[in-house]
Parts: sequence; structure tokens; C-alpha cells
Amino acid sequence: MAGSTYGTIFKITTWGESHGKGIGVVIDGCPAGLPLERKDIQLFLDRRKPGRDRYSTTRKEGDAVEILSGVFDGCTTGTPIALMIKNTDQHSEDYSKISDYYRPGHADYTYSEKYGFRDYRGGGRSSGRETAGRVAAGAIASKLLGELGITLTTYVRSIGPVEIEKFNPGEINRNPLNMPDLKAAARASEYLEKCLKNQDSSGGSVECIVQNLPAGIGDPVFEKLDARLAKALMSIGAVKAVEIGDGTKVSSATGSRNNDAFTTDENGTIKKKTNHAGGVLGGISDGSDLVLRASFKPTPSIFSTQQTVNSKGENIDISIKGRHDPVIAPRAVVVVESMAAVTLIDSLMTGMSSRLSSLKKIWR
Repeated sequence: MAGSTYGTIFKITTWGESHGKGIGVVIDGCPAGLPLERKDIQLFLDRRKPGRDRYSTTRKEGDAVEILSGVFDGCTTGTPIALMIKNTDQHSEDYSKISDYYRPGHADYTYSEKYGFRDYRGGGRSSGRETAGRVAAGAIASKLLGELGITLTTYVRSIGPVEIEKFNPGEINRNPLNMPDLKAAARASEYLEKCLKNQDSSGGSVECIVQNLPAGIGDPVFEKLDARLAKALMSIGAVKAVEIGDGTKVSSATGSRNNDAFTTDENGTIKKKTNHAGGVLGGISDGSDLVLRASFKPTPSIFSTQQTVNSKGENIDISIKGRHDPVIAPRAVVVVESMAAVTLIDSLMTGMSSRLSSLKKIWR
């Protein structure tokens, strides 16, 4: 299977299946000398692991990470970092009945058409469990960004029809929905209870704000920073749209309102008065906060009756059983953050060669 590797210099390759012995990631290109312990990675994995609340799957995975290579005496060595997370709570028998039909909203049909075979146990590589490897890599990428003073704040912006009205970063970890607005979180919880009662699920959106990213990151044409971020976020299962800055609202805006006026501060530093562009101009970071947003479709595994076909082409009705999240967005917060972090650190590394003066700083 191609397509499991992402990045140019800071490169990650995820491996494993939802119901295999384990999942993991190999990170190549991480500089030597970064202080790194297992707990640094575990903190990120604990943010996405299942079974933490009523609105996530009841699958009880500890998601304990093991560092197999690339770290010695508490620091990265510059060699590939291999990380493994063992699967300990697979109920493969829950999926035995779906081996002969295609679940609506899932990749069952497309995988069968591409490979002539599919791992029906939880979706195999198309399962959301694959993202644990991304998150483990994201923990390392985020720590590298932290060394440069770059921070990421990521949260659920909306669930179903409920969208945040206030932004208080301190509230994000105070509710199971990871929303920075406790009143919106309460309304979203009520909405999810209705979904559960109706044996249904909900979509949602996740927003990430990156602060202190310097201007000049990204490359014109095919490797634009916003294009790379869009690819990174769209590679997450269930993401159906990605926005930067004002996103789709720009289609109804005027140039006079959408353009961000430039000015200088008291130190003579060039700044923007507004940030409709979301921190990217011409595919290159402009020094403002980078604002990106990912929209997640409703969880396709629902208990209510749906129509599909089996491998013989016969029309059938199904009701999917098993353990599934009624909403994906809250657990996907750290996945969005991780893919953004991986993309940004890789873009920073590739950008080091854009000027001769940068090479001279290192090698002369």
C-alpha cells in the first residue's frame, strides 16, 4: 500500500491496523539533541485515546507508547524514531457480520474495488485508530516547534448546529467536548443526547490557531503552506473540508473588506490590522496567527437501520453494532493539531535552504 508516508525532511510513516497486534509510526529527519521522554508522547496519546467519556467509543485502549529506537539518554539521536502502540482491546467478532456487505459512509466498497480484498475488522487501515501513529509523531513535532517558541491551540469549534460564541482557552480541557465555551459545550451535549436517543451521530469542526510562526514559511506554486496544510488535514479520515482564515466566507466578501491592511508597530515591525487571510499570503506565512479549520462528517457507524448491498449485489437493510463515537470532532482535536505540527516543522526545515545567507549561518 502506497501513501503511508508524509513529509519531505521531517518524514513520518504510520503502520498497523485497527485490529492487528499494534499500530505505530517511524519518524525520520528529527534533529539530534531534542530532549524526549515517553511521557512527552503519552500526553498527546492520552488526549485521543478512546473510552474517556460518554461521547467516545467504549473501546478501552491504554494506548501506552513504546520508544523502540532513535532516543538515547533522554535525547533524540538523529536516527529514525520508531514508536509502537499495542492493541489490547479488539473485539474483532463484532465485525464478522459485515464481511459480506458494504457499510454506508465507510471505505469498505472502495477498498474492495482497489485491492480486491479488505480487512473488515474495524476498517483496517481506514480506521480512525490509524491516527494514533500520527498523534505520536505530532507530539515530537510540537516539542520541536516549542523549542522555537511556536505554539498551537486546538479545539472543537462546532458540533452539529452548535457553534462556540466565546473563546476561552482555559475551558478547552474542562469539558469532554474540548470546546472553549462552556455554555456552547452544554448545548452541544444536549444535541448529542438527542442523536444518541435517535441512534444517530453528529458532525463537527475543529479549529487550530498557531502563534509565533515567523513570516516566510512555505513555498509558492505546488508547495504552498496552506496547500500542504490542506493536504495534511484532508488525509485525516472523516475530514470533508478544510478552511484557512475566513475560508468559504471569502466567496461572498468584497476586496475592500477581505484585504488585510498593513501597518507598523512601535518597533517598526510590519503587521496586519486584520487577519482574514488566516496567516498565509501567496502560500507563505505572513507572521500573523495561522488559523485553520477542519470539518468532520458524522460518524458513519450508527445503530439506526440503513440500506446497502452485499458482495453479491443484493439490496439489504443493516443496523451496525459495535463500539463507535457518536461524534468524531472531540477526539480529533489532537489529530488536527498533530498533522498541523508535522507539516509546520517540515516546512520550517525545508525553508532553511531558501536563502544563501541561511546556509552560511550554518556552514561558515
